[in-house]
Amino acid sequence: MEWRHIISKYKLQHIIPWLLLYAGWHYFRYQDYPANTGVWISFVKVADLALMVYITNYLLIPYLLYKKKYLLFITAFIVMVFLCSIFKMYIEEKLFGTPGFFDLNTRFKARVYDNIIPHFLLVSTGAAFKLLIDYAGTQKRLGDLSKEKAQTELQFLKSQINPHFLFNSLNSIYFLIDKQNTAARKTLLQFADLLRYQLYDCNTASIEIEKELAYLNDYVKLQEIRKNNNYEITLDGDENMTGFLITPLLLIPFVENAFKHISHHTGKKNFIHITLKKQNNSFQFNLVNSKDNHKSTEPQSGIGMANVKRRLELIYPGKHQLTIEDGEEVYAVQLNLDVIY
Repeated sequence: MEWRHIISKYKLQHIIPWLLLYAGWHYFRYQDYPANTGVWISFVKVADLALMVYITNYLLIPYLLYKKKYLLFITAFIVMVFLCSIFKMYIEEKLFGTPGFFDLNTRFKARVYDNIIPHFLLVSTGAAFKLLIDYAGTQKRLGDLSKEKAQTELQFLKSQINPHFLFNSLNSIYFLIDKQNTAARKTLLQFADLLRYQLYDCNTASIEIEKELAYLNDYVKLQEIRKNNNYEITLDGDENMTGFLITPLLLIPFVENAFKHISHHTGKKNFIHITLKKQNNSFQFNLVNSKDNHKSTEPQSGIGMANVKRRLELIYPGKHQLTIEDGEEVYAVQLNLDVIY
């Protein structure tokens, strides 16, 4: 539901725990503060703690600790706690109205003991919760991926035709085709390459992008046979499409969907344009196809698209961006992946 998405996006579920902490802090400590200042001093203490927790959990841990920049993480953590503690003591001094009460020069040990050390402990506790939650999420993703992989392999084994029998049959058909019919022979070889890729090359977790591109090219060529001159189909990969890995059969559901739902205009071009690029450490897959509002002549199924979205979530968590625009006349897909070498 929309409201759940808003709550999750803006971390609104965190408000209640912080309000409870504020209420408890104020209840137990307000009598220690000058009259009419307890509300504000409690607010400053909780807000300062929350600021340090969120900086640590959403900046320092993801961008430093998880990227193995340990020395930088420790340094940034210490500096952050020290500066936030100093700033909090400055604000409290103004609220107390007693200049010099929090002066580090005259009461250094007391100030460190009362403010900085507790901050280290409390913020570290918040970071520990973050690490535990992230670890649990990672283990769940790995478990889901392992389960889905096992189910996929089981389905594959159930439906697999003996590959030797299959390729021997294709070879027999190839030699039965008249040698003058080069188009039919070429098409059969492309079909054999598709099957060989699916049966043999896709048994690994990742594969060279060159092989995935060749598979897409064979698939597109076979589909073009079914279309007349009123269909414009292009597949372009730039010169940088080499030297990195991708999960096999990750892109084909988008291409299959484009051919399944391409428009069938008679007065203007029907098109599918596929572009693959590599820029720095990002792989970009773009697909645009024309469409109309008529029902497709082929079976409707959302299984392939749902499957590829789920695979992206499991295999590329936080390392992909998928945008799909389903317009009145155009269907567009843009997928960005972090490159795997």
